[in-house]
Amino acid sequence: MLLTVRKNAQITLPAGIRKKAHIEEGDILEAEVRGDEIVLKPKKLIDKSQAWYWTEEWQKGEREADADIAAGRVKEFDNIEDALGYLHGERDR
Repeated sequence: MLLTVRKNAQITLPAGIRKKAHIEEGDILEAEVRGDEIVLKPKKLIDKSQAWYWTEEWQKGEREADADIAAGRVKEFDNIEDALGYLHGERDR
């Protein structure tokens, strides 16, 4: 598909391309030059207050928790008191 560079170096991404790439109005695209190609990648911005969640350390913990859940290494409680008691070693483990 060919695109035309217009005034102010603007281009329009055709609807078919936007749909396949799940790009919506207001989305952020990262542009990278690779040799004689221009590659556009959709990006999502994360609010600074939520950036901790995406750190490698936190994501490692998320992966470990997912593995524990998948392996059945979980314990269910009927109420918060039982859960807290278990965590504090006051009830049967």
